[in-house]
Amino acid sequence: MKAVVVRQGESAPTVAELPRPEPGPGEVLVRTLRVGVDGTDREVIEGNHGGYPEGEDYLVLGHEAVGVVAEANDTVFEEGDVAVPTVRRPPADGSNEYFERGEPDMAPPEACVERGIDGAHGFMAEYFTSPADLLVPVPEELAEWGFLVEPVSIAEKALEHAAAARSAFDWNPESALVLGNGSLGLLTLATLESRGYDRTYCLGRRDRPDPTIDVIEELGATYVDSRRTSVPEIPDAYEPMDLVYEATGYAKHAFETVEALAPGGVGALLGVPESWSFEIDGGRLHEEFVMNNKTLVGSVNSNVGHFEAAVETLADLPGWLLDDLVTGVHGLDDYEAAFATDANRRSARTETRSRNDETTIKTALQFAQI
Repeated sequence: MKAVVVRQGESAPTVAELPRPEPGPGEVLVRTLRVGVDGTDREVIEGNHGGYPEGEDYLVLGHEAVGVVAEANDTVFEEGDVAVPTVRRPPADGSNEYFERGEPDMAPPEACVERGIDGAHGFMAEYFTSPADLLVPVPEELAEWGFLVEPVSIAEKALEHAAAARSAFDWNPESALVLGNGSLGLLTLATLESRGYDRTYCLGRRDRPDPTIDVIEELGATYVDSRRTSVPEIPDAYEPMDLVYEATGYAKHAFETVEALAPGGVGALLGVPESWSFEIDGGRLHEEFVMNNKTLVGSVNSNVGHFEAAVETLADLPGWLLDDLVTGVHGLDDYEAAFATDANRRSARTETRSRNDETTIKTALQFAQI
C-alpha cells in the first residue's frame, strides 16, 4: 500500500510502498478516505515536534483521519461503517492508568504515543488498523468532512475543561476571544457560535481581502488585527472576555490572556510554543489572578468522548463553512500541494492571481473515493 512518510534526515515527506497492516484481536482494518494536514504535521516534518517509532527510521504521517471499515474482525463495527480514529495510544511498555480510565488525553508525554506525531505511525496511508474501542463512528453523510472531527474534538476538550474550571460558581459566559485564525481557530469560533456565545472575536495578523477574515465575519464574529490591537488592549478596544481560547503557540499570548479576561474569566491554552525567554510583570500577573478570580487551563489532545461530541458539533456546522474552510483536497499524485504553505503557493503562481486565491486554510489528502 502507499503511505506518506517522513524519514530521518529528510525535510520533506515522500510517498512510500509499505505492507498493508493486519488487524490483531479487537482491531479493525480501515480503508482510508481522507487525512487532514495541519500545523503539527509541518512541525513534525521540520523536526520541531514529535518523534519516530522505536527502532524505525521513518514515520507515517497524519493524525486527522476518516475511513471506511474494510475488515470488522468480530468487533462492534461492520464492513462499510465510516469511522475516525483517536490519536493517542499506550507506550511500548504497555497500558497505564490514563488509558485504563479512558483518559489518554490526560497522560503526560512520556506515558503515551501519538499516531502520526510522536512514537507511532499515523493514518496517512491507504489502510490503517486501530483497536475498535478507539474508533468513533461517523454518519455516512459526514464521510467527506470526517477528517475534521479530530480538530473539533480538540476544541471540545478545551471548552469542557474551561467550563469545569468555572464550575464552582454561576458562570454564564457571553463573550469569547479566539487567538489565531488558522483552521483550528476558525473551527473553534464556529463551535462557540453554535454554543450560543453572544459576542465572539478572533485575532489574527492578516490583511484584507482574506478568506479567513471572510469566514470570521460570516460567522457573525469580529476580526481583531493584532498589529493594531494587542491582546492586553482588547478590554479597552472591545470588551473584557469571559473566555479566551489561545491557538497560536505564541508564548507571550499565554500571559497576555490574563489581561484580556473579564473578572471570573478563563483562558484555555492550546498552542505549543518554542523555547523563549522574556520578561513579564509577575506581580501584576499574580494580582490579576487573585483579585479578579481568573484562571488559565492547559489542554492537549482529546479522548473518545470528545470525539463523539465533535461528531455532533460537526453535523451542526453550516455547509458553507466547511466548503470555505477546506481550500484543497489532493490526491497522492499531488501530495506535496497538501503540505505547501501560502508562501510556497505564491511563488508558484502568476501575478494575476488574487490574494484570496493564494490563501490556504485547510488541506487534506484523499486516498479513496467517497
